[in-house]
Amino acid sequence: MRHCPFLALPATLLAVASLVAILQAQNRPPEAKGPGGRGGDQKGKQYAAPAGDGQSPGKSQMSSTVDGGFRVIRANGLPDHAPGQFPNRGNPHTVAAQNYNYRVPAQPKENATFTKLVMHPFGIALNGVVFDPGAAEWWQMDPRSGWTLDPISGSQKLGIDRHNAHVQPSGAYHYHALPTGLVEKLTSGKAQVAQVGWAADGFPIYGPWDYSDAKSTNSAVKRMKSSYKLREGTRASGPGGKFDGSYVEDFQFVKGVGDLDEANGRFGVTPEFPQGTYHYVLTDDFPFIPRQFKGTPDSSFFRHGPGPIRFGAREVGFGGPPPGKGPPPGKDGR
Repeated sequence: MRHCPFLALPATLLAVASLVAILQAQNRPPEAKGPGGRGGDQKGKQYAAPAGDGQSPGKSQMSSTVDGGFRVIRANGLPDHAPGQFPNRGNPHTVAAQNYNYRVPAQPKENATFTKLVMHPFGIALNGVVFDPGAAEWWQMDPRSGWTLDPISGSQKLGIDRHNAHVQPSGAYHYHALPTGLVEKLTSGKAQVAQVGWAADGFPIYGPWDYSDAKSTNSAVKRMKSSYKLREGTRASGPGGKFDGSYVEDFQFVKGVGDLDEANGRFGVTPEFPQGTYHYVLTDDFPFIPRQFKGTPDSSFFRHGPGPIRFGAREVGFGGPPPGKGPPPGKDGR
């Protein structure tokens, strides 16, 4: 059974689960290979999820209030659009209401360096569904392999619906990429700059459009592109084969290739912040949802239990796996 980040388990059970996963991986057929690309064609949509919409077990509930320097967000995690059909062949779980109680700084501050996202939600959408870009899926089911399968650009079948979401064993419905149903509601299907949520560090999240001139709300609206690109050549270790977007480590940041920085964000004006603010933008291409923070994420978003498992095999995240195990650094020195 495939699922998203681990729930809290006692150390003994976690060790047993890890051993079982390794044994299963030894008998598992090779990963399916797709056509590759930046993710614009969303190779992961070979997910075998049934067409059409399912039903939500209840009404979406979300509240946001500012109290004592923090924005307090409470939600039941249910979408304000019809989710896909769950359970399905790629995801055997049923959508269930949650009890989210998050807080983020009401006046977030930019840090000099980016903070890497660990296995916890990046933020929460305005409809109360969390943004959770990573999945607990690795080459040969080994978190230490240095090769992290991506749920959207990868070829694994995780039962993701047309809103780029699926369900955890706990019943938590969550987005792995652009929340299409929410964006349609907010924009009425028109190209316009729209806030879709709040990041765990307190900065707003927009997408997929932003102003072509970051200093002017009167400038043309354009669909933003990330500055990540596929590495060239083939993987020297691990799964081998061509860099095709199946793994997080297949991508590297190249400044200036797109519109955004390493955290898929930029400083600029928005309808809600006419004087300008740092903000994140969800994109059609990798990383889809940011996997780094410009500010400091609040601990209310951290999962409890076993220590966090980072994207890739070391803390530098998109820098890739340990020396000798993964792709070489790009031209930007990463």
